[in-house]
Amino acid sequence: MSKTKEKQFKKLKNAHTISSIVIFIIQFILLVGILNVVLTFFTLFLIDIKVDNESKLIRQMAQNYENGNKSGINYDFFVLDKNGKKIEESGVNTCSDKGGVPGTLFGKKDYTVFEDKDNKTLFFDDGGIVTFNLFAPDFSNDDISVYVSSAGELDDINVEGNADIDVPLWIGIKLSNGNTFVAKAHITARLVELIVFIIMFAAVNVFLFVFLIIRLVRIIRGVIRRKKLSELFLIDEVTKGNNWMGFLLGADAILKKRNNAEKRYAIMHIVIVKYRNYCMCHSLEEGKKILHRISDTIDQNIDKKTEISGHVSSSSFALLIEAPTDESVRERFDKLLSQLSDVDSRGNTQQMAGHPDVFKSFSFQAGVHIIEPNVVDGHKTKRKNVDLEKHYNNAVTAKATIESSADSGIAFFDEKLMKNEKWTEAVEEHQQKALDNEEFVVYYQPKYSPEKCELVGAEALIRWQSPEFGFVPPGRFIPIFENNGFITAIDHYMICHVAKQQKKWLDEGVKCVPVSVNVSRAHFAESDLAEQILNMVDAEGLPHNYIEIELTESAFFDDKDMIIETINKLKEYGFSVSMDDFGSGYSSLNSLKDMDLDVLKLDAEFFRGDADSNRKEAVVSEAIKLAKRLKMRTVAEGVEDKDEVEFLEKQGCDMIQGYYFAKPMPAEEYEERMNEVYHVLHE
Repeated sequence: MSKTKEKQFKKLKNAHTISSIVIFIIQFILLVGILNVVLTFFTLFLIDIKVDNESKLIRQMAQNYENGNKSGINYDFFVLDKNGKKIEESGVNTCSDKGGVPGTLFGKKDYTVFEDKDNKTLFFDDGGIVTFNLFAPDFSNDDISVYVSSAGELDDINVEGNADIDVPLWIGIKLSNGNTFVAKAHITARLVELIVFIIMFAAVNVFLFVFLIIRLVRIIRGVIRRKKLSELFLIDEVTKGNNWMGFLLGADAILKKRNNAEKRYAIMHIVIVKYRNYCMCHSLEEGKKILHRISDTIDQNIDKKTEISGHVSSSSFALLIEAPTDESVRERFDKLLSQLSDVDSRGNTQQMAGHPDVFKSFSFQAGVHIIEPNVVDGHKTKRKNVDLEKHYNNAVTAKATIESSADSGIAFFDEKLMKNEKWTEAVEEHQQKALDNEEFVVYYQPKYSPEKCELVGAEALIRWQSPEFGFVPPGRFIPIFENNGFITAIDHYMICHVAKQQKKWLDEGVKCVPVSVNVSRAHFAESDLAEQILNMVDAEGLPHNYIEIELTESAFFDDKDMIIETINKLKEYGFSVSMDDFGSGYSSLNSLKDMDLDVLKLDAEFFRGDADSNRKEAVVSEAIKLAKRLKMRTVAEGVEDKDEVEFLEKQGCDMIQGYYFAKPMPAEEYEERMNEVYHVLHE
């Protein structure tokens, strides 16, 4: 599987999942951070207020001390001189050395705070702020008392009244003489306030918890939904097994595993030969049941740890299996074939009246491409880049070599097919450059009247004179262009070049004859084809009667109405229209009935082979008579001997194209023939 598609699928599979998780984490961090900031601010705000209020009481006590009224001091205290030496003390001194002027939320204060040695609930942090240590409170400590404030006396813990909690902190006030009065402050918090604070804290946490849980649930549900969507993306609707994308991803993962680095694998393209006929004679639903059974049978014959299968299209499956040897692949296919060959007879006894039992069995054809271990410097290493689509296309190419048969069979992608694939890649790589550089050369094959033996027309044929590949015959590149769609560009090229060459000859006084130009079957899918041809010929200034548009019989099996409309437009514009290769396939007389053609070309196969001469002559004779009755001229192509010419002359054939008169030739030689030899004698 290509890296681009693999990345696209992973992107689709993980779409919004990573971003949702990232957003969830960011939201969690932000909410926790905001909660922490709010709680910290609220706590510091309360502490700031309470410490400030307590400092006012201690300031009053300091004034009482200076006034000699020690009876007005009801806190433990001590006094320091200017040098920090203790000069007086009253009560229990548990004041710590750690402290300083607090820089609270509202700026610096005019008093000093010190921590209590025995209790670290309120502490002086590195930022110079009095804050609260959540983990320090010990209400069993004697330095923290709980009392009933209405009584105004210290008492044992009693939460039934208006209870307060007292936390010690030492506050120092500067006296007028330079000494410092330090008293043990009692920072109180009413129990009701703490309860409200705890309730608020719990409520915020509950809200945060619920919010985050809801977000997490949504993310999980989204992941589950995306997993189900990815399964729908990978699971085949009919077989309930892997579809093409599921096969690609699974096979890619298997091949890239380190444990499978030394293993030789085979990728297989298996086709049910008679599947469409079965669906036509039974029903589409019965066909789906068959596909389901075939998928189950295939899965039963593979090791799902190291092998994988998938339903690729209506009648084909893809397999990746271990392949120690080519023979082991054949043996496994034969084993699978023995189980698949009567898949319809197992569990499906319903038959439609009038249909033979041939539909109880199927033929299966397989193409195989071997994926060798990845060898670097003589060592087998882990596969990194695996182009599974290319390998599978090689298997499809191998299968195509046996598709003309209706029997079961298996074919391997070999060196010859590899060369063909490389040639196809080389042609496709150079096709546009060859067109731009006009490397394609127009050859002309004359058409002669068998009665007068004179030149009456020609067919334009293409050759490729390539600097890289030399002279390339059309059979080596035209099928490639037909498969990849480049043939339409070639059609334009040929029409333009023939029109330009014909106009040049006319201007030079050469007695020109109509030249037929092939237009591919693919081109007739374009509704404005007639207008395209008209514009190209008019651009060269050539009268329309010197160009004949030639289409193959197979084109009539596409959009018949569009083809009829295009033919009518071409004739209206003054072009002749001919049917090429009539009789090469299963001819449809309805095509001749419905389409107003000018020329009917009899295929060369009419004049080759060991068929009964009388029967062959009868068919050709009747075809010519039919054409005449439809007011069509006839051309017999591929004629090579005198007897055929004489027979066709007797039957009234209008033109003969073949080696008997002339082979395809370059424009210069064709021009000489027009100028020098207008009449050709029989040999």
